Amino acid sequence: MPVLLKGSCRCGAAKFQVQSHTPVPYQLCYCSVCRKQQGGGGYAINLGAVSSTLAVEGEEHLGLYRAEIQDDERPACEISTGERRFCRECGSALWLYDPTWPELVHPFASAIDTDLPKPPSRVHLMLKYKANWVEPDIGKDDLTFDLYPEESIADWHRRKGMWVE
Repeated sequence: MPVLLKGSCRCGAAKFQVQSHTPVPYQLCYCSVCRKQQGGGGYAINLGAVSSTLAVEGEEHLGLYRAEIQDDERPACEISTGERRFCRECGSALWLYDPTWPELVHPFASAIDTDLPKPPSRVHLMLKYKANWVEPDIGKDDLTFDLYPEESIADWHRRKGMWVE
């Protein structure tokens, strides 16, 4: 049975729950979108969950943000298909849903109230875009990527024996 993740914003206006086979917060994303939308130590941590199980309380308090994507590899600005949900009352980032992968939703670990398992190692991604003040804490078994790893969140959980049926 998947893990039931319960999450909320800081002010409590929006709450959600979702089932996850992949509840380990192991990926640290250093892209400017995640860093600026979620704050923290210069990175964000996204989890994987089953989108059809997402239940929301306080939906009227939610805002939607689609990031503008522009970098040195894309001359034109592109609007992301990813729908980042946040609380309009307190600004807390809650989850990302992208219709490109309709079966998935990615809750931000920072919004989860349920205790999460500690990862045995981490994956640092989008290091190409980290802020100059960020000093990644890279462990001896951690993996690093300038952009994205090829291994999916689900595959990492399976390989590490942390997939929850």
